[in-house]
Amino acid sequence: MVERIPMSKKGFKKLKEELNQLEHVDRHIVIKSIEIAREHGDLKENAEYHAAKERQGHIEGRIRELKDKLGRAEVIDCTQVDCQRVVFGTVVILLDMDSDEEVSYQLLGPEESEVKNGSISVLSPLGRSMLGKVVGDDVLAKTPGGTREFEVVAISPSPFS
Repeated sequence: MVERIPMSKKGFKKLKEELNQLEHVDRHIVIKSIEIAREHGDLKENAEYHAAKERQGHIEGRIRELKDKLGRAEVIDCTQVDCQRVVFGTVVILLDMDSDEEVSYQLLGPEESEVKNGSISVLSPLGRSMLGKVVGDDVLAKTPGGTREFEVVAISPSPFS
């Protein structure tokens, strides 16, 4: 059975754009670089050639990875999710019980989560511990830094898909 990867429409589009860039621009640039480096002679001691080949390997690997992830993507419209409970795509405001500060996170897939931009992966310790919670519920997250306690203050849909 194929393991599906939850992804927002925005995240799916971003990965498609990266794949397009790699396949139609970067791949051709590196091929041209390899051709030019080959013209310089002995390939055994040609650092330019080896660097271009290594870059080509990275590009081809990323292309395969992106195709796999896009093929397994379960695209979710984050503006249409049910906000009665914490689910993929919702924006959750939490009260940190230790610092008494509020923090806000959107639950997204692992490919599109960026803590500094206010999104975390549903597969992260905090993301997993929030799933299914309702406003007023306590959330205990076992993180690498220790167990942290939060309270769900509010749940809302994403302002963008």
